Amino acid sequence: MKTSQSISRRDKTKVKRIISNMTGPTELPRKNGELVFQSPWESKTFGMAIALHEKGLYEWEEFRKALIEEIKQWETRFTAKGRKWNYYERWLSSLEEVLVKKRIVSRKELDQRTREFEKGSRDHNH
Repeated sequence: MKTSQSISRRDKTKVKRIISNMTGPTELPRKNGELVFQSPWESKTFGMAIALHEKGLYEWEEFRKALIEEIKQWETRFTAKGRKWNYYERWLSSLEEVLVKKRIVSRKELDQRTREFEKGSRDHNH
């Protein structure tokens, strides 16, 4: 695990390759080869997961496995019910799960921040 705040060019290339090679249920939404985000929060969530991995807070494989499990659970619960699919909702749930599991943040802290954003008591810069 990296302890340095900076990441080498080689490591950034490795992260890009890992993301490019995500296939199957974890494959990122793309159009003409470019990542597709429907709203700003999706790209921010994507970037946050990458940045936290680059800082060495978790291994990418941990996140990928959490994402696979999250997708499976969603498919089991909601596919037959016709609920609208959003890849980045699964991405965010997976990121939260990894951060809680690694004790980087508590579930209580996540819930509190969510309530603050829902109420508008946190602006877009937080």
